[in-house]
Amino acid sequence: MNIEKLKGLVAAPYTPFDGNGELNLMQIEKYAEHLVRSGVTGIFVCGTTGECLSMTADERKLVLEKWLSVAHQKLRIICHVGSNCLSESKELAAHAQDQGAYGVGCFAPMFFKPSNSRDLLAFLKPIADAAPEIPFFYYQFPSLTGVDVKASEVFAMASESIPNFAGVKFTHSDFYDMQKCLSFDDCRYNVLNGFDEMLLCGLSLGVQAAVGSTYNFMAPLYYDLWDAFTRGDLERARTLQRYSVSVVDILVRYRGSTIAGKNIMDLIGINCGPCRLPLRDLSASEKESLKRDLTELDFFNRMNNYYVKNEIRSDHVGDLSLSKK
Repeated sequence: MNIEKLKGLVAAPYTPFDGNGELNLMQIEKYAEHLVRSGVTGIFVCGTTGECLSMTADERKLVLEKWLSVAHQKLRIICHVGSNCLSESKELAAHAQDQGAYGVGCFAPMFFKPSNSRDLLAFLKPIADAAPEIPFFYYQFPSLTGVDVKASEVFAMASESIPNFAGVKFTHSDFYDMQKCLSFDDCRYNVLNGFDEMLLCGLSLGVQAAVGSTYNFMAPLYYDLWDAFTRGDLERARTLQRYSVSVVDILVRYRGSTIAGKNIMDLIGINCGPCRLPLRDLSASEKESLKRDLTELDFFNRMNNYYVKNEIRSDHVGDLSLSKK
C-alpha cells in the first residue's frame, strides 16, 4: 500500500449522548460543520475521547456511519476499532472499510494484556487484515491500556507482516521511542502526536500530524502555535503551548478531558450531552465553576478572536463568545 503522510490536526470527537444516555446522532452534522470551519484535516472517531468502550459495537457503527454521511468529503475519517474482543474489533474494521472510512486505528486490549510486541502484533494483525484496503494505525496509549510495548518494536514487526500498516497514534511521552518511529525505514510511516499539551515537543522532532481532544475547541490556537514554530518564532510557540497546558490543567481539575471537554462543547453550542457511566457528569455548580475558570483564562475571547480572524466563525456553529449563554 502507498502510505500517505498525513498533515495537520485531526480532532478526536466526543460522542453525543442525550440526557438518557442514548446516542444523539442529530448533533453530529452541526459538530462536523464546526470542525470543518476550525481547520482540522480529519477526525479520529470512536476513540478514547469518544467513549468507545462504553458503547456497543452496533452503536459504534451508527456513530461512524453518521460522521461519514455528513463529513466524508471534507475530512479524513479514521475509525478506532479497538476492543478487548478480537472478533468485535475485526467486525468493526471490516464495517469501517465497507462504509468508506479513510482508515482504522486500534489500541491494545486492556484486560487480558499482551506482554510483548509479538503478542500485541498477533492481536493487531487480524484486525488490520479485516480492512486490507485502507490504512491501519496502531494506537499507542500505555497510560490507559497498561501495555507499554515500544511503538518502534511494533513498527519493526508490522512493517513486515501488515501490508496496510500506516503508522501510530503516539499518545505517550517517550520521545526517544517517538524519534525511532519517525526515522524508521527512511521516515516512511505516520507518527501522529497524541498529547495536545506536548504538540511542540512532537513538532520539534518532525511530527507532521497530530490527533487530540482539545482540537475540538482550540484548533486555531494550535495552528497558530504550528505556524510560529515553522517560522522559527519559538518564543511565541512556547507561549501558546503554555496556554494550551493551562487549559488542559483546567480539564484535569474537572475530572479529565472527556468529562470537562464535553461541557466545553456545550458552552460553544455543540450539545454532546453527559458521559456514560462510570464517567460522571459535572454538577450544576461545577459547570458554572468550569465556565468561570475558562473565562478568567480569557479562553472564550481568545478562541472567538481566532475564529473571526480566520473567517471561520458561524452564526450557528462554534460561537465561542458566550453571548447567548
